[in-house]
Parts: sequence; C-alpha cells; structure tokens
Amino acid sequence: MSAGSGPGPGPGLSSGFGKALVIITGASRGFGRALALSVAPRLSAGSVLVISARSEDRLLELKRDLGHGDPGITVRCVVADLGCKAGVESLITETRDSATDPGIQTLLLVNNAASLGDVSRRCRDFTDVCEVDSYLSLNVSSALCVTAGVLRSVPGRPGLTRVVLNISSLCALRPFPSWVLYCSGKAARDMMFRVLAEEEPDLRVLNYAPGPLDTDMQLQARSSSADDALRNTFSVMHANGQLLTCEQSVSKLMKVLLEDTYPSGAHLDYYDL
Repeated sequence: MSAGSGPGPGPGLSSGFGKALVIITGASRGFGRALALSVAPRLSAGSVLVISARSEDRLLELKRDLGHGDPGITVRCVVADLGCKAGVESLITETRDSATDPGIQTLLLVNNAASLGDVSRRCRDFTDVCEVDSYLSLNVSSALCVTAGVLRSVPGRPGLTRVVLNISSLCALRPFPSWVLYCSGKAARDMMFRVLAEEEPDLRVLNYAPGPLDTDMQLQARSSSADDALRNTFSVMHANGQLLTCEQSVSKLMKVLLEDTYPSGAHLDYYDL
C-alpha cells in the first residue's frame, strides 16, 4: 500500500490546535524555535508545550519569549541529548507527566532534532563504526524511540487527534555528494514514518521538507561540504538571497497542518505547496 492509501484526511483543525499537548525536539534554535513561536498562539488555554534541546540557556530564552503570549499555556523545558538513552527517556517521562488531562484534543509531536554530520568527507572515508552509529543514534534511532514512547504515553481515544510530524529534507529523496550521513538519516526517517502511517491509520503522519533555510546548518553546508559544486551552489544561493527564512517555511507548514488534507505518510516539500 502506498502512503495515504488508508482512510482519508482528517476533518481539519480550523484556525488552531485547540487544547493540545505539543512536543518539539530541537526547539532551541532555527526551524524548531520558529515552529514553537508559531504554534503557541494557536493553542487554547490549558495546553502544554514541551520544548526539548541540548542547550538549557537557549530553551529558557525561548520559554521567556513564549511567555509573552497566552499565559494559559504551560511551557515545559526538557534539556536532553537525544543521541543517548537517558535523553530519550527524560523526554518521554515529561510527555507522560504532561498527558494527564483527559480534555486534550490534539497531540502534536514534532521530530525536528537533527544534525548535518561531517560533510567534509565522502563515503569511502567513513570506516569508524562507532562514529556512524553515534550519528544514526541521534538522527534515526531517537526519532523512532521518542515517537514510540510518546504514542504509548498518549494512546488514541475518541475526540483526540494525534499528529506526528517529521522534519525531512530533499536529501531524503535525492543523493547529495559528501552528505552520506545526512542523506541516509533523512531517507531512513522518511521511510520510518511512512511505515508508521501504514501501521497506525488513526494517526496523521507527515514528512515535511522545509526547503533551504538560512540557518547555522546551512552555513556549515556551504563552508564544509567536500563537493565543490554543492558548496558553490549553496554559496550562490546565500549571496543572492535565495535561502528561506525559518518563518517563511513554518508559515506554509502551519497552513498544511491546520487544513489537514494531506495523505497520511506523505512527503511534502516547501516548493510543492
């Protein structure tokens, strides 16, 4: 069965997510931070927003910024390295503790935490199994384990819409020379969530590729990529102002989530919308 071949799209979430439990990984900067700031005003009183990242200072700064909005929303910070078991478990524990309100209407889990990896080398240069395992632990394994833990903590019931969002990339579909770790991780995550959509037809599952964003990760890409053509392409895009802001991409994503008409398990790119 192809993605979306099960039950049809959801009924739509109108202008907001209602009373919700939202979990965003990699929330301290870049796309994750912009997403948290966009989601918060669309939550009803009594909602809980769980933000997770490795940097406590940046999380607390984001929490302060979120606090300028609706005081009826609870923001909880989870300082965690999702590349290790303890970090994953701490996020799942916080989710379980935040999921006690039977009036929650929406669960939104955003698997955003990721790293680019070493793009200064090519496939033939990766001979250290521990190095590769460490990369995949953060970028693949943690996404699966966090998702499984959250779904177990917040089981389906009538009146509850559960949404699982994977922040994907064009690299999930297209090979980029010298980006073997990133491309492999993104491709694996896309397939993981396509399988989830097939297994759990009551879920709303989306792989969203946000486009080329003007972030620290993009700076690393255009300065460190071993592939000359790729490095030059990104440098030209940056010089010509062709990179997207996180806010631009988040705006399109919000429209997709709230309209709720996408086939569950689909891969949608910023430029397809």
